[in-house]
Formats: sequence, structure tokens, C-alpha cells
Amino acid sequence: MSETSNPNQKPVPHEGHETQHAPKQKPIATSYAITGLVIVLLVFAALALFGILSRIHHNSVLAKTTQEAAAPAVIALPPKSGAPADMFMLPGNVTAYTDSPIYARTSGYLTKWYYDIGSHVKKGALLAEIATPELDQQLTQAVADLGTSEANAKNAHSQAQRYQDLAPSNAVSQQDTETFTNQASATASAVKSAQANVDRLKELQSFEKIYAPFDGVITARSIDTGQLIDTGAAKELFHMQALNTLRVYTNVPQLYTTNMKRGSKIDITFPEYPGKTFQGTLVRTADAIDPASRTLLVEIDVDNRKAELLPGSLAQVHFKASSVQTFIIPVSAIIFRREGTQVGTVGSDNVAHLIPVTIGQDDGATVQIVSGLKDGDRVIQDPPDSLIEGEKVSLEQPGNQQKGGQPGPGDK
Repeated sequence: MSETSNPNQKPVPHEGHETQHAPKQKPIATSYAITGLVIVLLVFAALALFGILSRIHHNSVLAKTTQEAAAPAVIALPPKSGAPADMFMLPGNVTAYTDSPIYARTSGYLTKWYYDIGSHVKKGALLAEIATPELDQQLTQAVADLGTSEANAKNAHSQAQRYQDLAPSNAVSQQDTETFTNQASATASAVKSAQANVDRLKELQSFEKIYAPFDGVITARSIDTGQLIDTGAAKELFHMQALNTLRVYTNVPQLYTTNMKRGSKIDITFPEYPGKTFQGTLVRTADAIDPASRTLLVEIDVDNRKAELLPGSLAQVHFKASSVQTFIIPVSAIIFRREGTQVGTVGSDNVAHLIPVTIGQDDGATVQIVSGLKDGDRVIQDPPDSLIEGEKVSLEQPGNQQKGGQPGPGDK
């Protein structure tokens, strides 16, 4: 009897079939796992890349914002055109015609000084005296040594002369004659050496008294009675200046160097003498342009026999020149620094530039610029003290600043 087949009954797989179909499910599961891992890694990589790019962007924006905030806010306006000028004015430095510090040439103790600051002295006047007991004893010893050397030389010369007289008669040997002759020469040289030492010490002793080297004024005294005085430039004793004629030095821009003629008369004014003009003579120039400032150093001598002017003061030197175009700017736009008189300008790229200028007339509120500026320049009206060459600035419109130069609440 044959077994009835049930169509709903699943055939029982044979043992051999299990070994053939079971391994096919394992590679599929592994493929799904690898795909999922790749997707996760891509997601993490995308998130990391997004974070890095976002941080770079934020840093760039922060740096740009910080740079813009750090740029000083300034107002820059074109200068007003002024009338052509045939005169310009420069600051001048007044110095003494002769300026000399006086030092000690010998060591000792100061016994007395005779002139104080402000004293007018003549050349050769005794300024102070120094006691040098050690030097005095050295000189006494040197004089005694000189006497000994002279006595030895005299004796050696007599013996040499005696032997030279006896040598022709063969009463003495030629060798002894030469020996005494050489001895006489050596002792003569010793006398010269001793004499030179005495002269040296006498010269040093002469420096016990300090004399004025020229006619002038004592402008400083750095010593007092009883102080130890050392030789050399370690300590200045007095300072003297010759004030009958003063030298005025100033730097003339290259544009006007052709007008600098030796012997020409120059007007000079001083703030302590308002309304009064002194006249000087241009005596010499450096005959070379300074490559750093493009200026020519000139010297103007001024007669000061009335003692009206003081060295070290500031003068205003008035030069005549060919007619040139001028510009008018506020006094507050002028920058006074070690490099000289300057103004700040702003280019089209909002970068500040410091321009050397030459001042003409000054009425207190505005100042005339005779060189340095040109048409189209924008001048910073009230430059900050920290302004430097090449600095980025932020331009503001006039009236948009509060007192103190800070932007108002509604300003951008």
C-alpha cells in the first residue's frame, strides 16, 4: 500500500539538503551589517566635516569682526585750498656757539671753586683748584732721580773723555775706551728719560688749577669743596657755553633747498618775544640731503651779545621761497612726533598714511601747509595718538561722533 501524499505537508529535507542550503543565509546577514556600518561612518564623517567647516567660518567671521572693531574711527576731509605762499616757517633748535664740558686731568681733592652757574668768565680765568699730594711727592722723587742721572752722566762723560785722550798713546786699552764711551752715552739717555718724567709730572701738576678754555658762561657746576676728583670723563666738573653768538639749526625740505644761499638774511622769532623779530645769517649747510627725512640741515648764526636769547630754546625760522600752492587744515590735524611735523591721510583703501609737511602761517585755529599735501588728499581731522603708518581706519561722517570721539548710540 502506497503512502498517501499530503499536498500541505512540507517535505522533510534530507540530511544532505541541510548541508547544501544552510550556508547561503550567513553571507547575506554579514553584507547587511557591513552596509550599516558604512552608513554610520559616513554620517559621522559628514557631521565632523560640517563641524570643522562651521568652526573655520566662525573663526574667520570673528577675526574679521575683531579687526573691524579694532580700527580707529576717524573723520577725513579734503584740505581747503589756500592762497599761494612765498614764505614758509620751520622750527629751529638753538644751541650755543661753543659748548664744552670741563673734566679733571689729575686726581685729588677739590680745595676751592671760584665760579658758580650763570657766571660770565673770560678765557684763562681760574675756575677751581685741586690738591694732589701724591702727585707732588712723585714730582719731588722724579726731580731727585733726575739729579742722580745727571751726576752719573757727568761722571761717565769725564771717564770716557779721559780714556779717549789716553787711547792714542796706548796708555789704556781700546776695549776700556769703548766701554766708558758707551757708558757715557747710556747715562746721557737716562738723563733724557728722567727729564721727560719730570716734565710729565709737572704737566699733571699744572692741572691742579682748572682754567676757562674760552669766554663764556658757566651753565653747570657738578662739584663742591672736599670732593674726590678722578681723572677723565667719569664726572664733569663744569659746563661752559659761549653765548655771544648762537647757532640755529633747522631741516629744510628738499623742495626748497635751491633757495638756501650762504650769507642770506633769515628772520627768526621766539615765543617769549611776541611781535619781535631777530635776524640771523645763513652761514653753512650740510650740502647733503638726509635720505631718511629728505631734508637739508642748515645753520643760522644769530648775534646774542645782548644776552636776550638762551641756548636750548625753540625758534621759528622764516624762509622766503618761490610762490607755491598751499592748503589750510585745522591745527588739531597736525601730528608732532620725533620724525617731525606730519599729518595723517586716508587712501581709497581706508589705510592711514603719515605725511611729512611744512607749516606756513599759523593763526591758532588753522595752519597753512606749504608742502607735503596735494589735491585729492583726505586729511584726518583729529588723529588719535596711536595712529601709525599703514593702519586700517574706519571712516565716519562729520557730526556722527560724540564728545571724546566715541560713536553715538544710534551711529553705525
